[in-house]
Amino acid sequence: MSPTTFSLEELLAPVQADLERMRQVLIEALSTEGLVGERTAHVARFRGKELRAAMVLLCGQATGRLTDEHPKVAAVLELIHLATLVHDDVLDGADVRRNLPSVHVVWDEQTAILMGDMLYSRAFHLSTCLSSNLAARVLSMGAQRICAGELEQAARRYDFGMSQQEYEGVASAKTAELYAAACELGARYPDSPEEPASEQARMMRGFGEDLGLAFQIIDDVLDLTGEASVVGKSVGNDVEDGKVTLPVLHVYANADAAGRKAIESAFRDPCTGSRMDALRSACDLEPGIAHAKQRAHGLLTQALQRLMTLPDTTARRSLIQITEYVASRQK
Repeated sequence: MSPTTFSLEELLAPVQADLERMRQVLIEALSTEGLVGERTAHVARFRGKELRAAMVLLCGQATGRLTDEHPKVAAVLELIHLATLVHDDVLDGADVRRNLPSVHVVWDEQTAILMGDMLYSRAFHLSTCLSSNLAARVLSMGAQRICAGELEQAARRYDFGMSQQEYEGVASAKTAELYAAACELGARYPDSPEEPASEQARMMRGFGEDLGLAFQIIDDVLDLTGEASVVGKSVGNDVEDGKVTLPVLHVYANADAAGRKAIESAFRDPCTGSRMDALRSACDLEPGIAHAKQRAHGLLTQALQRLMTLPDTTARRSLIQITEYVASRQK
């Protein structure tokens, strides 16, 4: 899969007008006066690539299901995504988000947790204003899966015996779920939730799941190799927090007893400097990074195959190019 030569703006051009409508809905949902307004204004600056929102719109257009309400569905997705970012920064101890200080850094952890909760609440309130309750049903189930994934990840800190399948189960729940839900809703809304999903909607959900899992795996690689100024958020947090991601799992599984002990020590032992530096000294991470990139490439190839059932349109071409964008991302 060759790196994309397109900018993200070019990739999202087919749905640019609907993205603008989505942003207006989002601005209205985040507009609040007083002290709460100061906090929501800060969170609004975390908006980044808006890929999840774009997937709702592109999948809706690619499957011929796009309606006037799809931008509102996309705004609900973005609100939930913003809520997860605020909570994730607390869980990960991340001080920077989109090159801005995290909410818990500007204020405190209590404020960040409450802020995330409020964003979730606003998202689900907005979903109840839609003509179909499909979005509320899909996203409420998705939010439960995200929380379960985060809980399992917290419970499995320092778990060097975790299998790749188990790692991917956690990563799929906490990250891929929103991509999967976005693609499903794009292809399925405004059907009733009582109607079974069509084969096309299931295919698009699978596309989102593959794309989202690849996104998370690459994110885990960037946490080991990236620079905060480029990635736009704190890096090295997984090692500091005891989260054993796919690159480290691969290196650990192929290390001898001494090598495994050194890796565990880098994660666990008292450390005056950076645990990331200690891990680099303890092992060669390159084989694990190469393995993780190869797995992400395989997932993106699988995602591409799912798109081949769609008509050849500008929206489908953008979805294809987004897989290339994810493969080559550096932030």
